[in-house]
Amino acid sequence: MNNKLKPALLGGLIVGVLSAIPFINYCCCIWSIGGGLLAGFLYIKSSPTPVTIGDGAMTGGLAGVVGGVLYFIIGLPIALLLGAAAMTEQLTRSGVDLPVGGVVLMVISAFIGAIFLAVLATLGGLLAVPLFEKRKGNGVPPPPQDFGGNPGAYGAGA
Repeated sequence: MNNKLKPALLGGLIVGVLSAIPFINYCCCIWSIGGGLLAGFLYIKSSPTPVTIGDGAMTGGLAGVVGGVLYFIIGLPIALLLGAAAMTEQLTRSGVDLPVGGVVLMVISAFIGAIFLAVLATLGGLLAVPLFEKRKGNGVPPPPQDFGGNPGAYGAGA
């Protein structure tokens, strides 16, 4: 398994499930950033070399995609059960006439919400690197000590 995939799955689980549960989902931005931070932290902890900002963003983005898919799968049916009819009724009472019905509007809003979760989890992955990566270096191992060899070893006398 890819060493970014396991942290991304765990972070995405946090993002998707906690953002979809009613009454807890009011903090969905915090859950999303926290899931990206968790994914970045777990990746940094398991990486043998120092992690770059790009790696943190990639891990957080993967967690956001997983979380967005889970949010869409779990959150949309819950939202449809709890509020599609009430939302349509409230819109018509307020005089708003939309060309789409309540169900289509909820599907569109769930899709847009999943995209925002992915973006915020990427931000969490970006934040994880400066917060948790304490190793020095740019992620590239140093060259061997005898790099270049002996100056006269290759073709010196020829």
